[in-house]
Amino acid sequence: MNHSQSTALFKRAKKSIPGGVNSPVRAFASVEMPPIFADHGKGDQLTDVDGNTYTDYICSWGPLILGHASPVYYEGIDAMLAKGDTYGIATAIEVEMAEMITEAYPSMEQVRMVNSGTEATMSAIRLARGYTGRDKFIKFEGCYHGHSDALLVKSGSGTLTFGTPTSAGVTAGAAKDTLVATYNDLHSVQVLFDENPGEIAGVIVEPVAGNMGVVPPDAGFLQGLRELTTQEGALLIFDEVITGFRVAYQGAQGLFGVTPDLTTLGKIIGGGMPVGAFGGPKKIMACLAPEGPVYQAGTLSGNPIAMKMGLNTLTYLKQHPEVYTAMDERAARLEAGFNANIAATGVKATVNRCAGMSALFFTDQPVKNFAGVMTSDTAMYTRYFKMMLEAGHLMPPSQFEGIFVSAAHSDAAIDKTIADNRKALEALAAN
Repeated sequence: MNHSQSTALFKRAKKSIPGGVNSPVRAFASVEMPPIFADHGKGDQLTDVDGNTYTDYICSWGPLILGHASPVYYEGIDAMLAKGDTYGIATAIEVEMAEMITEAYPSMEQVRMVNSGTEATMSAIRLARGYTGRDKFIKFEGCYHGHSDALLVKSGSGTLTFGTPTSAGVTAGAAKDTLVATYNDLHSVQVLFDENPGEIAGVIVEPVAGNMGVVPPDAGFLQGLRELTTQEGALLIFDEVITGFRVAYQGAQGLFGVTPDLTTLGKIIGGGMPVGAFGGPKKIMACLAPEGPVYQAGTLSGNPIAMKMGLNTLTYLKQHPEVYTAMDERAARLEAGFNANIAATGVKATVNRCAGMSALFFTDQPVKNFAGVMTSDTAMYTRYFKMMLEAGHLMPPSQFEGIFVSAAHSDAAIDKTIADNRKALEALAAN
């Protein structure tokens, strides 16, 4: 494939944009090649600026649940734009969106709209601290909750310690109240509560980890967190920025039957536009300004264009639950095909899946937490990615990102991906 236009754009971009991209994974550094630049997409296909077309398994990291350029997203958008695109004061469509979310998620009696998943998680943490009067909170190694300072931490050498910054510019002070536990390990959480009695405001978790590949929760893990936090007087926060309205209409909390205190949402509720939200019971949300002392604000929060696209998407999903059945079936078909190819070729690899989210890890170890993820052979994934790209499949440009199947993915596209996966694994096995 020719990527000359993408390469030229990347060279040009590096002069005016740090690293040439506006989000690090877009640089394709993990797969050791210049990035491709998108031109347009339709259904399950994405075409780059060089005219190469791929079956897209990124889907903007989840929100394009109906595929690229679905007419569902855009219904009535021209009329909304003709009225104006931002006002800085309240609009009726914000109320409609809030009503739709609170109906879908009983745990969210009230919801506050924001502009990104980072804003949502940052604000939920602040609210939890304000509500409980406590400073510390627990996150899990390998779970990403946006790039606010207190959340950019990890545990040191697998031990249960105070978090240490994983980004330059994050001060020790910003990270000192962040405790790090091991995903799918309730004992590690209990230890932190025991070592910090009465000090922990909450636990924030991706109910299905989607930022270290895809790592589903073990049976009982989420329920155990619910019981532990209730026992300790701390809040349980589900970061459903990826899973909300994607793994099920009621998100992971509906799928697994566990009710958090606070929920963060993003991606799909804007139909692909920049958006986020957080919500919970009225008694907690009442702590937010203007009712309470916890301040949070945003001029573009509840932007009418994003709200309209989000409402279009959520309304369609509510009326067409078969979308979730179709995505699950196609993702299961892809998983089964990959597993059959792994068995046939003998390549050391494993597949994790939850609903329409999955990940192919190049390891023969079970992947249940960050330590398992880190046993993956990233050099092998790089070779695999390039072979799949050449065959016309856009897989995530990092071993540590997820594969997203949309309702637009056809059986024919899935079958071709499985066939080309077999060829790639055979080539890897031969070398």
